[in-house]
Amino acid sequence: MPTAPPSSRVRGPPYSAPVNVQCGDKSLLDSHRAPPGEHPVIPAPYQPAETRYDGSMRYRRTGHSGLKLPEISLGLWHNFGDDRTLEVQRAILRRAFDLGVTHFDLANNYGPPYGAAEANFGRHLAADFRPFRDELVISTKAGYDMWPGPYGEWGSRKYLTASLDQSLKRMGLDYVDIFYSHRFDPETPLEETMGALASAVRQGKALYAGISSYSAEKTREAAAILRDLGVPLLIHQPSYSMLNRWIEDDGLLDVLEAEGAGCIGFAPLAQGILTDRYLNGIPADSRAAQGKSLDPDSINDQTLAKLRGLNEVAAGRGQTLAQLALSWLLRDPRMTSALIGASSVAQLESNVAAVQGAPLTDEELAEIDRYATDAHLNLWAKSSES
Repeated sequence: MPTAPPSSRVRGPPYSAPVNVQCGDKSLLDSHRAPPGEHPVIPAPYQPAETRYDGSMRYRRTGHSGLKLPEISLGLWHNFGDDRTLEVQRAILRRAFDLGVTHFDLANNYGPPYGAAEANFGRHLAADFRPFRDELVISTKAGYDMWPGPYGEWGSRKYLTASLDQSLKRMGLDYVDIFYSHRFDPETPLEETMGALASAVRQGKALYAGISSYSAEKTREAAAILRDLGVPLLIHQPSYSMLNRWIEDDGLLDVLEAEGAGCIGFAPLAQGILTDRYLNGIPADSRAAQGKSLDPDSINDQTLAKLRGLNEVAAGRGQTLAQLALSWLLRDPRMTSALIGASSVAQLESNVAAVQGAPLTDEELAEIDRYATDAHLNLWAKSSES
């Protein structure tokens, strides 16, 4: 997942590491404190559902690697900063894992404020998921504005190395599974940026290297550099949805297939547009209405007509519009996973249920293509420019 455009980002100081708690994080137990003079009530340790690998969630191999990802992965771009309660976050993470979602995606400046999502995830990891670390794929990214000065963003070795060290400290981890260059840096040699990713892998701070929002041309160059360094490109994370199809026009999927790399699409619901929330216009509490990383001008009469047409296709399949959008993204076997966000357990459950939908027929795909045309919703186009 990306960071939000600069106008909607909230700066904050880097977070310190979460407290090292063996049997549960203090901040997550405050609600269970007993009145003075009484014994505190300690909740039972989290036990994930034994059915989490019962076949309901499918897993796809990431390119030519040995790593498999769930078809639905959970991104912590929104809803895991300090503007949301830890208990709601905890419930979402627990339910995701119970449903077989084993991949959690972060970035250094997810919040608000910057670093908060990683710090909060570290708290949940310490409280609930530490015994299950080997069942999880945890990724983070660096590339966008994080701290003041010339070394606080983009793709230099200095920034990427320092950022990863800070991310590991915030999450209380020895390593992440995937470390991404969050965006292409036009002023830093690609050899330096890819060299920093390769060094992170060699040092054991990351198991795999990835890139996000790179153009097809720069992806091909990055993959070649990493290959020469002995660290293959594992995965690319572009924005991709029925209303944002730039990776098809750019030829990115063809490049990734040729390079043996996987692809995980972020913003598959087009920042929430591909849900039933916008079928009748812009809700007052929506991202578009509040100017949070979504331009209200993009929700025009033409877009609404597309949404209503797509919603009819979804209804004919017994799906929600959001479920159809996820089924559509996963129609292509070159797509490893769809990266969703979740503000509630109910929303998470509804979207994960997309994997149970029947494969899209040729007739349904043709009908979808009548409406699923690019609506110029790629807010990260500049990140891909070479």
